[in-house]
Amino acid sequence: MLWLWIGGTIAACGSEGGAAHRGSTVVYASGADLQSVNPLLTVHPFAKQVERYVLLTTLVRYDSALGPQPYLARSWTWSPDHRMITFRLQSGVRWHDGVPTTARDVAWTLSAARDSATGYARMNDFADVAFVNDPNDSTVVMRFNHPQDVVPDVLTDLAILPARLLDSIPHAELRRAVWNEHPIGNGPFRFVTHEPGRRWVFAANPDFPGGLGGPPALDRFIVVVVDEPTTKLAALTAGEVDFAGIQPAHAAAVSKNPALDVLSYPLIYPYGIVFNTRRPPFDDPRVRLAVALALDRREIVDGYLYGFGSVADGAVPPGVPGYVPVRPLAANPDSARRLLGGRHIAFELLAVPSGEGALEQMIQARLAAVGFDVTIRQLELTAFLARVNPRQRDFSAAVMGTAGDLGLGYLTSLADLAGARAPADPGQAQRLLRDSVLVAFLYHARGVQGMNRRVHGVRMDIRGELPTVARWRTAP
Repeated sequence: MLWLWIGGTIAACGSEGGAAHRGSTVVYASGADLQSVNPLLTVHPFAKQVERYVLLTTLVRYDSALGPQPYLARSWTWSPDHRMITFRLQSGVRWHDGVPTTARDVAWTLSAARDSATGYARMNDFADVAFVNDPNDSTVVMRFNHPQDVVPDVLTDLAILPARLLDSIPHAELRRAVWNEHPIGNGPFRFVTHEPGRRWVFAANPDFPGGLGGPPALDRFIVVVVDEPTTKLAALTAGEVDFAGIQPAHAAAVSKNPALDVLSYPLIYPYGIVFNTRRPPFDDPRVRLAVALALDRREIVDGYLYGFGSVADGAVPPGVPGYVPVRPLAANPDSARRLLGGRHIAFELLAVPSGEGALEQMIQARLAAVGFDVTIRQLELTAFLARVNPRQRDFSAAVMGTAGDLGLGYLTSLADLAGARAPADPGQAQRLLRDSVLVAFLYHARGVQGMNRRVHGVRMDIRGELPTVARWRTAP
């Protein structure tokens, strides 16, 4: 009884179990809880989108052509030597409790992100920043050690936080901040409530400035947590949710439903097996290479993704700015066996549940054929992230996707996760990841979303699922 499972959420929306009764409320199914809506702490890809498109604002944002556009920063100017950038902030932006957003909020957020005690995942993107200051309430100045070509990509990703509510907390203690549970934002939607493991509710901010797009067209945006793919699919087809990420195998069936549509869009989201190179057996590069050679990536793209993706030779999809071609690694089980030299190696492969576990089973079978004894351990996302992170590294190997960014800063983080240090240059980092086999890359994913046709104005692209959420509207 699907409606009973999600009934508390739908009843709270006033839907009485049907999409038509929800009016201007949109319900979006997420496969996991959002982990946090604090942008200094979050690595969950969808949570990061909620931060920058729903609850908070970033200094700069990308348009659909990936050009940087003004947002909280209404304009910026570079010094003649391109070592300093000055941002002028949009006037009239207020936190949801009515207090103005100022340059102090920006300077505090950027400074906290630069502090290793905070643990911000993209701290390395600030490595060349010499200082950040706020000479007045509407001006922020960033000084760099070397000339810069473009506005740093990280400024389109890191949403700004209210300094006055967080600056009394040591950066190392930010995970325990009260704000994380009851966030006050300045974006197009304000926080209403969070029921852990169930849902996040956001309501339209009627005071969102016209200079930033004005109030959203929706009354409410609700994220419900549905961690079982078949339950999520059933909720979509029953009209209980408006959006749900679906498995490629289900796309054809969803597209036949006249009330639904299937959206497929590019992502920077390389998927592969990340090795912990600081412990056996994957401290041995021959063993890592044997895993990579044993896997048939074309089989995975065709049989598991149904074509909604492409074979990955490296960490960056072709066509993304900064992509460097690397030598393809074709499946070669015989070479994998020779590298193992007759050894039988056992290891645990961590994974996040993916429904029927088809991908993990394909990997397990291919590796068994060359001499690996693989135990699959599936963990809920929060538990998975707790073990697979650069501080803990409590894993031997993990099959996972990595949410990328257009600045390619994720390459450094991915190498760090594997226990290696990547060069700052993105091209060199790509070669290191591939040549050292820090990751056995499998595929570059495409997003696949099922959508109720009652929702209009939706565009999903390489920026993610939510870049146009403030302009979504529902049919009368």
